[in-house]
Amino acid sequence: MRTLLSTLFWLFVMSTSVVLFVGAVGVWAATVLFDRRLALLHRYTSIWASLYTLLNPAWPVTVEGQEKIDPNTAYVMVANHLSLLDILVLFRLSTHFKWVSKAENFKLPFIGWNMSLNRYVKLRRGEKASVMQMMRACRAHLSAGSSLMIFPEGTRSPSGKIRRFKSGAFEIAQAAGCPLLPIVLQGTSDALPKSGFVLQGRHHIQVRCLDPIPFESFRDEDIDVLTTRVHDLIAAELEKGAAEPEKSTGELEKGAAEA
Repeated sequence: MRTLLSTLFWLFVMSTSVVLFVGAVGVWAATVLFDRRLALLHRYTSIWASLYTLLNPAWPVTVEGQEKIDPNTAYVMVANHLSLLDILVLFRLSTHFKWVSKAENFKLPFIGWNMSLNRYVKLRRGEKASVMQMMRACRAHLSAGSSLMIFPEGTRSPSGKIRRFKSGAFEIAQAAGCPLLPIVLQGTSDALPKSGFVLQGRHHIQVRCLDPIPFESFRDEDIDVLTTRVHDLIAAELEKGAAEPEKSTGELEKGAAEA
């Protein structure tokens, strides 16, 4: 049954992407001359991506700390990476940003083409020239007032456990003089693990924005130290979030026993 439902879901994603990409082209054509950051196109893309979690009852999404995002500030947003679903749920933040993503994703029909329309930043791993071009593009977007969204792990965790962070996102933030915004994702690896495309039933998904880290607090900090500091901050929040359901269950059992 899960395989059948998963097949129907992905067919729905593919078929709607065709129609919604046509709409994206229309939004781009109507706004590109006056919307230099393509904010309206990104807003359209956020609605497009959010449809798949809003319409799927198996993926209830909770977004916390959204009020911590200042719409007039350009952040380097960093999130742990668990699943393909991470991309969809991060659009639920309903704020403007540019993705930094591997170049292969831009080749995907309709979805990847829309990434190019949005001027998201592509990266070819292992190519020094591509890394330098990515860094320049990121600094240009930040200077124009667009935040960046980056997965410092570089790839999805196969185990659901947070992996070591690469330093690129933190180098960009320090060079551009922009604050960092750590984001914690939980539940997506249970809903859709890295190993396949079969949906794994109903799972609550959480997106938590932590307090922004001001540029002044890491202006002169060693990059490796900063990278580790933010990694450990997100890791601690993941452990805290994992412990809360267990605590709630224990409290319910204790309450039932006392009753």
